[in-house]
Amino acid sequence: MTITQESGAAAGTGGFEDGTHAGHAGHADRAGHWRAWAAAAVPADRAAAEEGVRAAYRSAGLAEPDRVIWAGSPREGVTLVREGADFGASVREAVRTAPWAAERRRLHEELGAAGWSRHWARTGGALWDATQALVDRIRTGVLDDLAADDRDARTGTRLILLDALLGQHDAPWLAALHTDGSPLEGLARVCRSAGWWWPFEKVAVVCERPVALHRDEAGRLDRGDGPALEFPDGFALCAWRGMPVPRAFLEELRTLTPERVRAEENAELRRVMLEHYGYDRYLADSGARPVHRDGTGTLWRIELDGDEPVAMVEVLNSTPEPDGTHRTYWLRVPPDTRTAREGVAWTFGLGAEVYEPLKET
Repeated sequence: MTITQESGAAAGTGGFEDGTHAGHAGHADRAGHWRAWAAAAVPADRAAAEEGVRAAYRSAGLAEPDRVIWAGSPREGVTLVREGADFGASVREAVRTAPWAAERRRLHEELGAAGWSRHWARTGGALWDATQALVDRIRTGVLDDLAADDRDARTGTRLILLDALLGQHDAPWLAALHTDGSPLEGLARVCRSAGWWWPFEKVAVVCERPVALHRDEAGRLDRGDGPALEFPDGFALCAWRGMPVPRAFLEELRTLTPERVRAEENAELRRVMLEHYGYDRYLADSGARPVHRDGTGTLWRIELDGDEPVAMVEVLNSTPEPDGTHRTYWLRVPPDTRTAREGVAWTFGLGAEVYEPLKET
C-alpha cells in the first residue's frame, strides 16, 4: 500500500471533548486530517512551511530567523546542522518545548486526568504507534548512513536527530493539543506543509517530505521491488514487512532460486526470501517430500540450516470452484507438528484428538 496524501488536506476542527469540543465524530475527523499530514508523501509546500516557521518564532517572542535553509531529507538536514557554525544557538525550547508543555498542562487542567486520557486516545493516541515507528526507522537510517562505524560521530548525530522538530511527524501531539488560534499554530502549519526541522537563532533548517511511502496493512514499511520510504535527495529505506533489508537484497529477490534461498546464512533474510518466493513454490521447486498424509491433507517440512524448519499443511478445498477445480491452500503450522490433522487442528486452536470437521475445507 502506497500512502501519498496531499499536504493540502482539510484543516482539523477546533475544540475539545467533555463539553469543550465537537465530540466523537469531530475526533475522528481530526485524527483523519492529522493522519493524512503525517503520511503525506508529496513535495513540501515551502511557502506555507516557511510562514509556519516564522509564526512559531513570533509566537515564542523571538525574532524571525534570517534564513530558512531547505534540506532534501533528514539525512541532509543533519549534515547541514552539523556544519552550521553560524546558525546561532538552538531555540527549540522556546519554539516548541515550552508552548507544547503549556498547552498540555492547560488541557490537563481543563479536562481532568480521565478526560485527557480519553481525548488523547481519540486523537494523538490513534496516530502514535505508526508515526513513532516511522520516526525511529528514519533516525536509525540516518545514523547508519552518516555514522555507521564511528562511535563519536554516531553520538553527535543521534543528539542532532533528537533535537529535531518533526514537522509532519509531530502530528500525534498536534492532533491532541492544537486548536484554531492556539500558540501552536505555527508548528501546525509546518506539520501540514513539510518534514523535520531545526530552529536556531539565525537560521531554520527545514526538510522536504518523502516522495514515496509504502506500508503494509499493519502500518509497517513494506515493499519488495524498491525503497519503502524515499526522499527527493535519494535518502531511502528498504524494508519487507517492517524488517530493514539492503537495497541490493531486494533486487536479488527477482531472480531467486531454491539454491540461493538455502545458501543465505542470515536466518531473517532467508525468511524474507521464502515469503517472497512462496512456500508452496519453494516446496515444488526444491524437490521437497511430504512427511505425513491423512484425510485432512499433506504435511510438508522444509529443513533450514541454522534455523527452525518450516512446516506447512497442504489442504485441498472439497468445495469446487465455478470451473469445477478444487483450490489448494497452504497452512503454516508449528515446526514440531507431526501429522497433517494435528496441523489443521492447530489452526483452529484445537487438538488433533478433538478435530473432526463435518466437511473438509
